[in-house]
Amino acid sequence: MNTALKLGSLPVMGINMTKNYGSLKASTKVKVFAVDGAGDAEFPSFLPKEVEKIKDPFARSLSKRMKRLPVQIGMSESCIMSSCVKPLRQSNKTSPVVLLHCFDSSCLEWRCTYPLLEEAGLEAWAVDVLGWGFSDLETRPPCDVASKRHHLYQLWKSYIKRPMILVGPSLGASVAIDFTVHYPEAVEKLVLINPSVYAEGTGNLAKLPELVAYAGVSFLKSLPLRFYANMVAFNGIPFFTILDWTCVGRLHCLLPWWKDATVSFMLSGGYNVISQIKQVKHKTLIICGQHDQIVSYQHVVVSS
Repeated sequence: MNTALKLGSLPVMGINMTKNYGSLKASTKVKVFAVDGAGDAEFPSFLPKEVEKIKDPFARSLSKRMKRLPVQIGMSESCIMSSCVKPLRQSNKTSPVVLLHCFDSSCLEWRCTYPLLEEAGLEAWAVDVLGWGFSDLETRPPCDVASKRHHLYQLWKSYIKRPMILVGPSLGASVAIDFTVHYPEAVEKLVLINPSVYAEGTGNLAKLPELVAYAGVSFLKSLPLRFYANMVAFNGIPFFTILDWTCVGRLHCLLPWWKDATVSFMLSGGYNVISQIKQVKHKTLIICGQHDQIVSYQHVVVSS
C-alpha cells in the first residue's frame, strides 16, 4: 500500500523514471499489472468522445470503470450525477480508501495506483471533486469550497457510510483537511501527498473581472500549456507518451460546463486551510519529495 501511495499518479508502465524524489528514486522498473477490460468494455457515454483516442491502457481501463452516482446536494430532490470509480466489492473488513485528486484534475489521476490498491485487497474509491472531473454539472451549481465539501459529504453519507482513509495529493490535501475539520466523524485517517496547504486561496485571481477570468481559464485548458507542464514533470519519457498523458489530464476540460465551474471556484477565493491545519486531530501520514519544486519539503517537515 505504501508503495502505491508514494507513486501517486505516476504511470506504472515499467519505464525508467530519472527523477529523484528524495529518498524515493523512481529509477526502478515497476511491475506491470494486467489491465482488465481495457479492450472489450465500452466507455461510459458521459465521457467526451476524445477518450477513444487515448492509448494509455491504465487510463482506458479506469475510464471504463467510471460511474455516475446520484448525490443530493440540497433540501430539494435535485441531484448531481457524480462521477467516480467505485470498488467492485464493499466490505467491513477494511477501511474504505477514498482518493481525491489535484487541482483541475479527475479520478483518472489514479489510473496506475488504483489497480495496486485493489490487488492489495483494499476498498478503494476514486472520486471527482465537485467542479472538476466528469460529473454532470449542466445546472451550473456553485463550485466554491463549501459546495465541494458538502458534495463530498453527501457522497460519503449515501454510498461509503464508514470512516474512511482520505487521500489528498497537492491541492487535494487542502480539500481533505477542510473536509476533515468540518466532518471529523467521516474520516479515520489522512494521507497527504506533496500537500499544497499553505496557499492563501486563489489570491488576486479572485478579484479578476469575469471576462478576464474566463480568458485565463481558456489558457489553462490549452494543450501546449498542459503538454509543457508534463514535459517539466517527467524526464526521459517519449514525446508521444507525454502527449497521450496530456490528453488524459485535460479530458475533463472538454465538458461544456468546465469553464463555468472553474471560474466559479477561482472567483470564490479557493482553498485557504492554513488556520485549519492545527484543528486536525486525526492520525496523518505525509508523503513528499525532498526536491519537489512546487511544494517546499522543508516547509512540510517544519510544520509537521
